[in-house]
Amino acid sequence: MDIIQLVENMNESMYLRLKHAVETGKWPEGTEVDQPQRDSALQIVMAYQAKHLDSNEMLTIGADGTIVSESKSALKKKFSDSTDSNDIARFSDL
Repeated sequence: MDIIQLVENMNESMYLRLKHAVETGKWPEGTEVDQPQRDSALQIVMAYQAKHLDSNEMLTIGADGTIVSESKSALKKKFSDSTDSNDIARFSDL
């Protein structure tokens, strides 16, 4: 079975197990993941995300396998505050 067929037939619970393994280096039950397993799991997770998840993250893998990123201006617009987009935090004089 190739990775495309695997991802098309994979359920969400398996995706979440693999994602946990990639992120933490351990399977959900605590067993360590060796590096070849982690590398394979990462490829499968990325393929699953590209195939099944619609993401609004800054950097994702598109359905066609290409990297999708938003421009700096698009991110600024997305996260800007309507009052003053240049302020990150406001502090009063102490």
